[in-house]
Amino acid sequence: MNFTEPYYITESNRMCIEAGMDPYEVSRPKTFLSKSEFEKKRKSYSEILSVVSFFSNKLLDSLKGTPILVVVSDAAGYLLEIEGDETIKSTIEQFGIVLGSLFIQEDTGTNVISLSLQQKHPISLIGEQHYHTFLHGIACYGTAFHYTDDNDLLGSVSIMMPIEFQNPLFLTMLSQAVDSIERELLLRKQNKKLNIMNQIMLSRTRNGIVITDENGITTEFNSFAEKISNNSRDSVMGRNIQESHLTGNYFKEVLEQEKIIENEELKFRDKEGNLIVCLFDAQPIYEEDKMIGAFGQFRDISDRYLLQEKYNYLAFHDDLTNLPNRRYINKEIETIIQALNGGECRTLALLFIDLDRFKIINDNFNHSFGDKFLIEVSKRLSSCLGEKDILARMGGDEFVFLLKDFVDRDYVTNKAEEILQLFQQPFYVGMKELHTTASIGVAIYPEYSISKEQLMVYADNAMYQAKSQGKNRYVIHTAELLNVMMDEYKLEVDLRRALDKNEFVLHYQPQINNCTGKLVGFEALIRWQHPTLGLIPPGKFIKLAEENGLITQIGEWVIEEACSQIKKWQDAGMTPVKMSVNLSTQQFLTRNLVSFMKNVLERTAIDPAYLVVEITEYMAMEGEYSIHVLKQLKALGLGISIDDFGTGYSSLNYLKNFPIDYIKIDKSFVSELMNNEKDTIIVKAIITLAHNLHKEVIAEGVETKEQLDFLKDHQCDISQGYYFNKPLPVDEIETIYLAQH
Repeated sequence: MNFTEPYYITESNRMCIEAGMDPYEVSRPKTFLSKSEFEKKRKSYSEILSVVSFFSNKLLDSLKGTPILVVVSDAAGYLLEIEGDETIKSTIEQFGIVLGSLFIQEDTGTNVISLSLQQKHPISLIGEQHYHTFLHGIACYGTAFHYTDDNDLLGSVSIMMPIEFQNPLFLTMLSQAVDSIERELLLRKQNKKLNIMNQIMLSRTRNGIVITDENGITTEFNSFAEKISNNSRDSVMGRNIQESHLTGNYFKEVLEQEKIIENEELKFRDKEGNLIVCLFDAQPIYEEDKMIGAFGQFRDISDRYLLQEKYNYLAFHDDLTNLPNRRYINKEIETIIQALNGGECRTLALLFIDLDRFKIINDNFNHSFGDKFLIEVSKRLSSCLGEKDILARMGGDEFVFLLKDFVDRDYVTNKAEEILQLFQQPFYVGMKELHTTASIGVAIYPEYSISKEQLMVYADNAMYQAKSQGKNRYVIHTAELLNVMMDEYKLEVDLRRALDKNEFVLHYQPQINNCTGKLVGFEALIRWQHPTLGLIPPGKFIKLAEENGLITQIGEWVIEEACSQIKKWQDAGMTPVKMSVNLSTQQFLTRNLVSFMKNVLERTAIDPAYLVVEITEYMAMEGEYSIHVLKQLKALGLGISIDDFGTGYSSLNYLKNFPIDYIKIDKSFVSELMNNEKDTIIVKAIITLAHNLHKEVIAEGVETKEQLDFLKDHQCDISQGYYFNKPLPVDEIETIYLAQH
């Protein structure tokens, strides 16, 4: 593919030419900090560098095995940190790229550090985009970082590697790391502005607080400090804090040197052996310019620290409100239910909140306005969080309060009433005054064991009951509401008979080539034509089928029916197009999948080139088994597509090693293309990555012309979605498309 070189690279190289630089000569920095100047600069940047190093080391760890170098500069372009591959480090030292050297275009020509500091977005500088030929074997990615509250430029972070390891996803990873750096830097900056007296309101804070007199004798040790440290108040009060093996040296510096300690990360084990991670601050306390003692606080970040070690923070939090998301709340519920099943004495309740009339707000204004409104709602809901409560956004205008370890049921109902009262006052978005209410479904975990899914359904059903009773109220799940669950059970019974009664039908959603606008395929999507309930979408019964083991039989019916339909259309004269069918995880893991596919192809006598099987990222993670099965399916002549790409266990490894033909961008990214810069970056990166790996890209969920135009502009190959047509029954497909082909 041909890519237009970014204007800033073109402009930089033009400046090199005008300056008379020889592209074949090594261009070295001409200005260097003296040893004392460098140490002074490092000292002034010490806090910033500690934050940058923390996250850059995480980046290096995540890319272990890839020869890369991470380079950090200040806002002027002086190199303050160089970490990573020793071979690359020794190589660049020959070119004068050392700590304390100044990188400006006038001296070193086109370089990633100068360009990163100039631009307001992440940049890449690959191979021959460099002006000097000695850099043509290097791929560079870089971005500046700032104090985001006042856009104050602080410096740049760049990664460098041999060109054969280049990958556009490195730019996304670097951008995410810098986002984390900027958030932490802003947090630290804001913490400096906190009033000390507000920090020592012991009864109001959730931090561990230690206060001493001028000699270091402990005069206060609050309950949170007891909890964090596992030291009782009585064992600490009256003792000299400087004797503490954990914080004694820090307090000694505060008391003797009047030093301020900020954000020191402390790790230790509690009596059960669990890892505790805290951020520790300490500073002198003054009265009329006389130091009268020391103040220290512990912020327990154990949960956050462990979560970030295992998962990406963004995977567990809502991008709009920064609240925990559905995945986070599900994990919390599962943990508590496991404890309950293990005999622990705990309590658990869910408050499922749905805003009344939110659709009217969205329709009368716009989605961007609606997003701002949801942010205001989340702030107000957060204001009534109890000490052990968790608030999450489940999506759209749905929120959940998870209440745990409360003493009696009154706490739950009082919380529901408190939430309803929050909506009695208007919300303000810009200059507009908005009024809304909430419907709340309450589910309290019973004395017998139920699953997380059942608890969620109870809360959801109670919420809908609140809606039906007139909204602006809460309803508690009761035995009467359990009848709704019985209806679901009846549906499961009917589902077991649906195959024998031939009640399933396929609808087909067209797939359109973005360049030609022509039909290139269909995705076959199942529907259930229930004899009394009418047409039921898959969202209502697929989960049931997975739970009761029918999903494999249903999946085989879908494949057989779709192949037969392809043959019928081709025999009727329709120009052959591809047909995509989805494989469930259970179906993919069955040992007879390949032989079944082979038999279906033989029975229906279709060319396998016109059949595409769609698998999820989770299936691709089944290691050697996945590779083996996919290669066998590929040997039959089938096309293979990765569905919902980017929402699961995205891995460059399986894209490289697996015989995949198509990558389908999940509709959650497409739907936010026009609103969310992160989704835009991700979609661009997926398209670029797929094309570099010689795979075609399909975007699903395309609903607007603006989305389609964006996808066309960025060379996405195929689109499907309501912009073209919803999934249609076979007679409508034949009316619209058979005549055309």
